Amino acid sequence: MKKYNIFDEIPIDKSEEKFFEIFKNEKIKIEKIVSNGQNSPEDFWYEQEQSEYILLLEGFTILEFGDFEVELKKGDCLNIKAMQKHRVKFTSQTEPTIWFAVFY
Repeated sequence: MKKYNIFDEIPIDKSEEKFFEIFKNEKIKIEKIVSNGQNSPEDFWYEQEQSEYILLLEGFTILEFGDFEVELKKGDCLNIKAMQKHRVKFTSQTEPTIWFAVFY
């Protein structure tokens, strides 16, 4: 058994998002994602084969879903169904945005 603190290793890197795999098996993957002002490229959309449950631990983000947007702040949760088209429109510019993401 290994203890893990979700707030360890919070890099400030304006050039790219950082992904930390916490756990993975054949059914589930858990990641910590750290964004520092990054967003999805203009014409890029996620359409993932797995559903994704997000808990925003720090920061602020706006997710775009075609014809609507969802704003998330610290403590907000969202479940994105498999194959639901979405993109990251905005993440905080002044502080890290820390995501806890469960893919299932």
